[in-house]
Amino acid sequence: MSSAPTVPPSNPKPLTKGQTFVRRLASTLVLWTIVLTAIFSTHPVVANYVFLLLVTGLAAAGLWEFYGLVEQRGLVCFRGWGLCAGVALMASTHYYVTHARGFQLGPGKPNDFETGVLVLFVLGLCLRQLFDSRNPNGIVAIATTLLGLMYVPWLLNFIQKINYLDGVDGRFYVLYLLIVTKFSDVGAYCVGSLIGRHKMIPRISPGKTWEGFVGAVVVSTGASFLMAHFAGGRLKEMNPGHALAIGLILSLGAVVGDLIESAFKREAGAKDSGRLFPGIGGILDLIDSPLFNAPLLYLYLRHVLTH
Repeated sequence: MSSAPTVPPSNPKPLTKGQTFVRRLASTLVLWTIVLTAIFSTHPVVANYVFLLLVTGLAAAGLWEFYGLVEQRGLVCFRGWGLCAGVALMASTHYYVTHARGFQLGPGKPNDFETGVLVLFVLGLCLRQLFDSRNPNGIVAIATTLLGLMYVPWLLNFIQKINYLDGVDGRFYVLYLLIVTKFSDVGAYCVGSLIGRHKMIPRISPGKTWEGFVGAVVVSTGASFLMAHFAGGRLKEMNPGHALAIGLILSLGAVVGDLIESAFKREAGAKDSGRLFPGIGGILDLIDSPLFNAPLLYLYLRHVLTH
């Protein structure tokens, strides 16, 4: 009896640049829509604790992927210590910003407590290495673990600070942050795909062009003006001058955030930060721009807009 011919498995075609962008955009919109739904919920448990679970989950997933890149690079890190510290950082900051009025804390008190967490973490890392005779690369392990904590949970933590910032309705500024940041990506892709000719930093990201960079700045700043116009009084203290300044700052921050994550991936020899979304990447690929823009917006709100 003759056996049926074996059909070789067909390899799926890799996604085009456009398909990857559309899928990544859709995933980002779904991801942040869930976060915004929690923020704008009228139920206090959802608005506070579901929001906390969501941002903490994003921080933990992004940190896990960052430590994965570190290990792909052939370096060592204390992954468990970093993850525990990241979750503690998010949870402790949330406690302080939600109880600030009840305890009559000053606006800098949550920052002071966050600094205390970081200090204890650094001391803990040093003690961890001190009693680990099997790891000869203590400096590298401490440095990479601390970098991961600062790069993902610490930067993402500023979204919580914006959401609960005194003097403004932080929910609308979180919405503003995400829209302006995402329009930077849209502008960069659309303009770069249409007329992009001059490579920006090919050694890090061969697909990015200076034309796309200009598109990111123009489209993102335009989104800032539109948000400032249509939001009315919900974006307290916002005016066209601030809309221009913040739009320029966030458009630049989004591009830099994307390039920094690309540099990390290229050094590790990875195309994506993770495999959570096949053909798209991981959580870190979806939050790289907000990671940089959240602290930039917070500092502007704290020291310029509401000083």
